[in-house]
Amino acid sequence: MKKLAKLEDLAILGGRPWFEAPLHVGRPNVGDRARLFERFNRMLDERWLTNAGPFVRELEEKTAARLRVKHCVAACNATVALEIAVRALGMEGEVIVPAMTFVATAHALQWQAIRPVFCDVDPVTFNLDPAAVEKLIGPKTTGIVGVHLWGRPCDAEALADVARRHGLKLLFDAAHAFGCTYRGRPVGGFGDAEVFSFHATKVVNAFEGGLIATNDDALAAKIRLMKNFGFAGYDDVVYVGTNGKMSEASAAMGLTSLESLDTFVAVNERNYDRYRANLEGLPGLRVIEYDRREKNNFHYVIVEVDPGAGVSRDALQKALWAENIHVRRYFYPGCHRMEPYRTLDPDAAARLPVTEAVAARVLALPTGTAAGPDEVDGVSTILRFCMLNGRALASRLVRP
Repeated sequence: MKKLAKLEDLAILGGRPWFEAPLHVGRPNVGDRARLFERFNRMLDERWLTNAGPFVRELEEKTAARLRVKHCVAACNATVALEIAVRALGMEGEVIVPAMTFVATAHALQWQAIRPVFCDVDPVTFNLDPAAVEKLIGPKTTGIVGVHLWGRPCDAEALADVARRHGLKLLFDAAHAFGCTYRGRPVGGFGDAEVFSFHATKVVNAFEGGLIATNDDALAAKIRLMKNFGFAGYDDVVYVGTNGKMSEASAAMGLTSLESLDTFVAVNERNYDRYRANLEGLPGLRVIEYDRREKNNFHYVIVEVDPGAGVSRDALQKALWAENIHVRRYFYPGCHRMEPYRTLDPDAAARLPVTEAVAARVLALPTGTAAGPDEVDGVSTILRFCMLNGRALASRLVRP
């Protein structure tokens, strides 16, 4: 294995990059290629490429069984799925949502002229703080959107209690949380509905795809109408809808990916445990923990850089990128600092101190089936060296 003896060995200071090719946070899991192409051949033979084909229906049935919910509705992607779920639930006016999330969560509301009211997160879980949510409820509030950040579930029961007492709709953005549980129950059956992402970089992928899970029969029927232009029959349009259908090719990939989910999770857990062992006791750096009493997909390895460490999170990111380690600041700088939200609500940051702090100090590390033990050890070696030589590295990086 390569070694780092002095600061000049770092690529950012003139050394050779540790990895020849970029190592990404989220390279897609592929699964059984032979099985995938078998499905593609069947799809092409049957010439059924979209419009609720057999693969889409099979994916909906198998995910519903796995999530233990009555209904799963597949969609072309999770953003459209969120938009459809929001509209089907009748949300309008203002909806409370964390700013510590991917911007699509907020956009799904703003796109429909609903104002996202950004709420601070819990300082321990980094998920939506139910007590803070309750303080933000006003006369225009119609709903709450919780986010299971990095696959670690929200306090779904506390949020459900708040929603019930105030007559609000409760939707969960579960983009990160397929295969995870909350108090022993699979994520998917909480709130009025939950939306999953099957984007290429997720633990289960359908190239691009989304999924809406719900136990509400009427809501599921409405969502099915809305994702297919409002068609209730061959020539019968009964509702304003859009084109949110998942293709058969995407469903074929989703099914293939679902069949390998346990393998993907095992690899993720192996990588996560190896990172934790490699980085244990490292001053100024903490690996975010998963609750081992629950099922986790371990799809994100997140480290938190202490603001008092010798090197900043952003300087650490630059040093790692120079080594072809493409770590990500998930989620920086927070939706409230992106447009149009920073213009619409320029004072939001003052109300979100925990969000501000978390967004400034976390990094997501490469994992998944594209990262083996050697890659994990290489990333860990760079991290340890940078943190242990943080002050010296920081002083070198600020020189003109």
